[in-house]
This record gives sequence, structure tokens and C-alpha cells, in this order.
Amino acid sequence: MGFLAAIIVGGIAGWLAEKVMKSDMGLLMNIILGVVGAIVLSFILQISGLGSGAGASFSWEYLLTGFVGACLLIFIARLFRR
Repeated sequence: MGFLAAIIVGGIAGWLAEKVMKSDMGLLMNIILGVVGAIVLSFILQISGLGSGAGASFSWEYLLTGFVGACLLIFIARLFRR
């Protein structure tokens, strides 16, 4: 996926995760969570044999992976804060 597309899709995925997980992160953190979440979850899925890798343009798979990955990162961060 291109750099600009990754930022846009990562921002959307992070924003959705922020709303679902009821956290208040901000735009930059949403983008970071979405992109990093997609990278981490894609890596985990590929290791387990379930992932296929994202395409070169907008991908619903990348958006869903980023969303779930960002939710996972928010959940893990909450575990360490408490």
C-alpha cells in the first residue's frame, strides 16, 4: 500500500478503534495505531498461515486488519496502565 493511502486508511482504522474502545487518542495517535495495528496483526496472521498481505491500493482487508490491530493495541496498553 502506498504511503499516503496507508496514512489515510490507518487514520480511519485508528479512529474506528478509538470509538469502539472508548478511548480519546487524537488524530496522530489514531494514524499510528491504525498503521502499526495493521502491521502487527498482518505479521501475526501471516505467521499463523491466515494472512495474505495487503494490496497496493485501498483495501478493505487492510482497513479491517488495521482496525482489529488497533483495538488489540489499545487493549494491551490498558492492561499495562492498570
